[in-house]
Amino acid sequence: MPQYSFSEVKDHLDDWRVFNNMVDSPYYRDAVYEQFSQAEYERRYDALGKKMRERGLDCVIVPGGPNHWSFGGGMLWLSGHWEWHAMANYVVFPLQGEPTLVYSMGGTHIEATRRESAIKDVRQSRGGRFAEVMVERIKELGLERGRIGILEVDPRFHDYLPVNQYNALKEALPSASFSFESGFMHELVHKKSAEELHCVRKAGKLCQSAMEELAARCKPGVTEFQLKAAAGGAILEGGGDIDFVIIGSTPMTDPALIFGNPRPSGRILKDGDIVIMEMAAGFRGYSAQIGSPVCIGEPPKEVRRFFDDIVLPGFEKMVAVARPGHHLEEMREAGRWYREKGVQSRPIHVHGIDFVSSEPHIFTDHVQAEEYEQVLQPGMVLVIEPNAVSADGMFGIFFGHTFIITDGAPECVDGYPWELTVVR
Repeated sequence: MPQYSFSEVKDHLDDWRVFNNMVDSPYYRDAVYEQFSQAEYERRYDALGKKMRERGLDCVIVPGGPNHWSFGGGMLWLSGHWEWHAMANYVVFPLQGEPTLVYSMGGTHIEATRRESAIKDVRQSRGGRFAEVMVERIKELGLERGRIGILEVDPRFHDYLPVNQYNALKEALPSASFSFESGFMHELVHKKSAEELHCVRKAGKLCQSAMEELAARCKPGVTEFQLKAAAGGAILEGGGDIDFVIIGSTPMTDPALIFGNPRPSGRILKDGDIVIMEMAAGFRGYSAQIGSPVCIGEPPKEVRRFFDDIVLPGFEKMVAVARPGHHLEEMREAGRWYREKGVQSRPIHVHGIDFVSSEPHIFTDHVQAEEYEQVLQPGMVLVIEPNAVSADGMFGIFFGHTFIITDGAPECVDGYPWELTVVR
């Protein structure tokens, strides 16, 4: 597909055929994007290349989408681009040669993306014909007979690229061999570099700002969705992305809520309510999570006791184990606290973060993790988030913060106080 310089298109911007294929325009020339260093990208590319050699691959197709489990995924890791127009965008990453980002849109959209992307070869999908563009690049690389790995769009649910894209690849490259590669990216990002940890810390501060704005808005007459707006606005104001904002409320004297509402509703807050939430903020693809209860008015003794005697001590027991050299089973055992105290909890107590929620997952009765992450190591990121629930199942408090595993004590990435927030 031909590309046109700005001098060729500037008088024909209403012609979609040239508009969508323009390059080197003056648009967005003064845009400012924080970037990872060249050394950081070289580290990433080297790590991916080593993994490809281990699996005997000549090229990988690395997707990333806007869904929660991906939040940009490997596509973002390689390019710095985060996308919302399509189910996924793709990076064609060869063992030999330059990578290519296949982006959904053309025109001014792709020109902005070129300013943002660490990958210089950015091509538009031609209206969703991603595979057609990938095939052209693979042929340019001389890999028509190559071994091509396809990575997951969604590593949690193990979803790959759409079937129409896969069929187009197979039809156009009949002599190539394709393999679906599982868990490829997680091993590369389960421990973070210094530059990546900077982003996790920034995401933690955004979580703190979201909590502070939410708590300030917790007044009688305000709706749950207005709390979502307050929290989300704080994240966006700080230059971050909203991963999710889960907020629910219930009367403290007659509760019927154990976890926040994934779809904050029009329920109007009243004096005597408690607000329960879990929120995740992203910064350049890396996220942190937080949740801390907010009481509107003085809480009843039962609620105060539940937090002081059950919620916080159980959380602190897990934090105490979050040190290098400790096995994940030790964290699971710390979660027995709730049943020992005559209450219960939601099934999950701790999970990891690579870009977003990921393995390891520590449940009440088992640990789900890869062999290489069974023992805690510096650079890993955990969300410790026990959700204690009353024995009768009618009341619960989600309480969670994000931690970086260090050489010593775990580092909480937000500064929000570990206490029951009371607003009057």
